[in-house]
Amino acid sequence: MYLPLTPDPGFPYFHMPKRNIIGSGIFISPKGVLEHAGSVGLSLIVWVCGGGICALGSMCYAELGVTIPKSGGDYSYVTEIFGGLVGFLLLWSAVLIMYPTTLAVIALTFSNYVLQPAFQNCLPPYIATRLLATICILFLTWVNCSSVRWATRIQDVFTVGKLLALALIIVVGLVQICRGHYDALRPSVAFEFSQDPSVGQIALAFLQASFAYSGWNFLNYVTEEVVEPRKNLPRAIYISIPLVTLVYAMTNIAYFSSMTPQELLASNAVAVTFGEKLLGMFSWVMPISVALSTFGGINGYLFTSSRLCFSGAREGHLPYLLAMIHLKNCTPIPALLVCCIATIFILCIGETHNLINYVSFINYLSYGVTIAGLLYLRKKRPNLARPIKVNRLIPVTYLIFWAVLLGFSLYSEPVVCGLGMVIMLTGVPVYFVGVQWKNKPKWIYRLVERVTYMGQKVCYVVFPQGDPSETEPLTASKATD
Repeated sequence: MYLPLTPDPGFPYFHMPKRNIIGSGIFISPKGVLEHAGSVGLSLIVWVCGGGICALGSMCYAELGVTIPKSGGDYSYVTEIFGGLVGFLLLWSAVLIMYPTTLAVIALTFSNYVLQPAFQNCLPPYIATRLLATICILFLTWVNCSSVRWATRIQDVFTVGKLLALALIIVVGLVQICRGHYDALRPSVAFEFSQDPSVGQIALAFLQASFAYSGWNFLNYVTEEVVEPRKNLPRAIYISIPLVTLVYAMTNIAYFSSMTPQELLASNAVAVTFGEKLLGMFSWVMPISVALSTFGGINGYLFTSSRLCFSGAREGHLPYLLAMIHLKNCTPIPALLVCCIATIFILCIGETHNLINYVSFINYLSYGVTIAGLLYLRKKRPNLARPIKVNRLIPVTYLIFWAVLLGFSLYSEPVVCGLGMVIMLTGVPVYFVGVQWKNKPKWIYRLVERVTYMGQKVCYVVFPQGDPSETEPLTASKATD
């Protein structure tokens, strides 16, 4: 039995704001960017150029967002342009790699910043960091399953922690610079390389920086709900991307005003080390602020991942159970549980630095495929209405950078980056068996229906709309019995 439900369209689940573009990655990535860039000066250039590349990508996504006004972001656009298989592979990689890995990295950062003050002269124990990260994921999954309003309030309150930490770092850093403490930023020192620079290492530095910028395309996941997207999508891009780039560059400059490159590379929690050096008895503010920031970041990613599962299930690319929401709370419990389980699994097997390269490579791969789709759609349907149409040079420039970045990243980290591609390609047989194969034996339909019905009973979930066609793929077998 599949019960219809039409929830209030004004309910927060459908309008929960995204605050992830200034993400927790700025407290994670500086170490990785500096390590691969090899010098302070080049690392700052990577941060600024990374923002510029995001701006190019955002303008392309703005055109796609108003040309294909569907929620779901990359997945919806690629499915519309290239068809089901390519769209499914993006969805498959997002559900198995992108969101769980990003959540795992942010959760590990949360636990590191919470535990680091207690282990000042050494790294926090491996088991302790994983256990605390797991507890954090489980708690926020429970919150998101229980109440959308609670999740929204957490997002509102904990965003303050993120902004407080960044404001404090930047202000204190500027004070240091005004006092003359900027030796590491002098051009003669800033471009002293700790290793011979190579294109491969610079590509990996961009991957590390891109993790902090991830979230620039999140507005496209709720395009259907954006008021006047023709005006507001470009406006959001022109305001947010330069602002975020400035904040990230200033944060890194502040770090280098008080820490040598060696100290930054040796730190397991950069902001904590910064606070201990400059804030004295108030150094406790920094780990608390970053912990609040990462806590809110996990909450936001849990919401976005459940929305993507909903879009995939609505298209028939994921089990229909994942498109259902709780009868009373209107929360996507099955989708949240899938994301929670996948995240905990990755927590147990991954290390933060490698996980960032791993997820950033797949992220960039999906961005490039989506923007290539923009050019293909222009050729395939030249007369399609495009309220926003960017200059062709913008997607071409992005794709050239994209090809160089992914090629040299794969060359420099063949195992980490190659593993992501292999996992993505495992979606090909899954697509043909699970989606493309229409005439399955009747016992498979019955099994799927029983599992779905059992999941509905356990999670107390139903479809979020009263369209009876939603249940046709599940019950089609009954008509042929």
